[in-house]
Amino acid sequence: MYFIIYNILLPLALLSFAKASLQLEWPSPISTQSPAFPELIDATLTDLSRGMQKQLFNSVDLTKAYITRIEEVNADLNVVTEVNPDALEIAAALDNERGHGHIRGPLHGIPILIKDNIGTKDKMNNTAGSILLRGAQVPRDATAVAKLRDAGAIILGKTNMGEWAEGRSSNATSGWSSHGGQTYAAYCQKQSPGGSSSGSGVAVDLGLSFAALGTETAGSIIFPSHKNGIVGIKPTVGLTSRHMVVPLNEYQDTVGPMTRTVQDAAIILQIIAGHDTRDNYTSAIPEIPDYLAACKKGALRGARIGVPWNVLVDNQRPLDEEMDMFRLALKDMENEGATIVDANFTSGLDVFNADALRVAILASINTGLSRYLAELTHNPNGIKTLEDISQQTKQHPMTRYPRHNTLIFDIASEQGINTTHSAFWPARQEVLRLAGEEGLFGALDRFNLDAVVLPSAVSSSFPAYLGSPVISVPMGHYHESTPEAWDMSGELVLYGPNVPVGLSFLGRKWDESKLIGLAYSYEQKTKVRDSKVPRVIQPKSEVHISRQFLAKPE
Repeated sequence: MYFIIYNILLPLALLSFAKASLQLEWPSPISTQSPAFPELIDATLTDLSRGMQKQLFNSVDLTKAYITRIEEVNADLNVVTEVNPDALEIAAALDNERGHGHIRGPLHGIPILIKDNIGTKDKMNNTAGSILLRGAQVPRDATAVAKLRDAGAIILGKTNMGEWAEGRSSNATSGWSSHGGQTYAAYCQKQSPGGSSSGSGVAVDLGLSFAALGTETAGSIIFPSHKNGIVGIKPTVGLTSRHMVVPLNEYQDTVGPMTRTVQDAAIILQIIAGHDTRDNYTSAIPEIPDYLAACKKGALRGARIGVPWNVLVDNQRPLDEEMDMFRLALKDMENEGATIVDANFTSGLDVFNADALRVAILASINTGLSRYLAELTHNPNGIKTLEDISQQTKQHPMTRYPRHNTLIFDIASEQGINTTHSAFWPARQEVLRLAGEEGLFGALDRFNLDAVVLPSAVSSSFPAYLGSPVISVPMGHYHESTPEAWDMSGELVLYGPNVPVGLSFLGRKWDESKLIGLAYSYEQKTKVRDSKVPRVIQPKSEVHISRQFLAKPE
């Protein structure tokens, strides 16, 4: 929601100007890293799976290690709102399955974190970051969670997020929630984590799990991936089910993986993608390709990659240092055999029809949340409408109101526009025309492109309105001498020394396989992600390696 808040809704009102720590009670710290296995900040799914196959460690060992790593940084960064109290029991059961020869797949016994707006029918909360939903219960797991469990993954815990997917306030700080406090990224003090999938981005970067799920409406996977130096895939709307995910905009909401490598993201996407009768958007999915098979070097050879330079000269233009990294990325792609094409959009972000955007966005907010709240099996504060949320938010001491206002919800509630309103459909069609025919899709067709590339800082708006896919991969880091720059609130550092920067690949709907191939080829060419880049805080504990294994000759 970053673009929407700061470019569409912010001018509508005058702006007004709990960090919550979490104490986890779990086993004492695990032994430090062994030369027999990579550090968890670098470990891939392949590393973890092979480690278990070779009996270096089991799922219980790995789960304990991740829990300890969470404990080591959580009081400072507010990344994880809670650890699944049944995680170790689930890990032991999956170890028992493995011991009896039953392995469900590459995720068997592997812990994964999920954003706190993705429902789990267990002992954990389902809050969307709001204190008002603390204790809320859902009738069943979100479909994406059910698919992960069936694949053998352990739902390790819930990650903090921007409250209500950053859809409540026009002036909230990125990654803040009344349930979990302010999430910080790790590269400098008080660094903005980016987007509402903030905890998921920081957790993956620091190796608090090998991967996490995020959700995106407009930048909430891409921005935190960009800010934390990881890979994020925002899938086509409808490729992954949103059932039992707290909604914001049904035309834009999607669930996607956040990992440290393109290959790991492809594996998770393969697992969570697919049809779901409880989300009719998934009925449009064509045949799902093999996303892992798309991870092949050489995908850039012969590819036509477009650059809409006019998007980079509007009021959101990245800093010169970031543009230098982008130009270097283009040169790297050319060296891999890609043809870089000047491919300007015929519309720019600055000419989007603000009234149409406002109607299209607010109508869906008004419809989706009420529908979700009605499905809860326990609704601790009895909230049923946006008006209920707004009123109770203004009264609750932990919501930081009015420092964080309720402007977006108030406008949506007061205007009373929903997706059946006569103004909605014409507004949505206008947005699709500007973002599609005159924007991304038009450029892809006119210039016969395989993909468009942009710095991740400015890549999310057009795909958000179109429901099309984006993949962000690490592109570089700001220099260690770069001065810090703070956000408008003066509470978060937007960029500064060593802060990561991402590169995004944008394409047509259902083009995830092609984008994965291009992103993988770029990733393997550049190897930009570097766990040795200094961070202000980093967990130290590693998975305990079996002494029995260490006694064996290599």
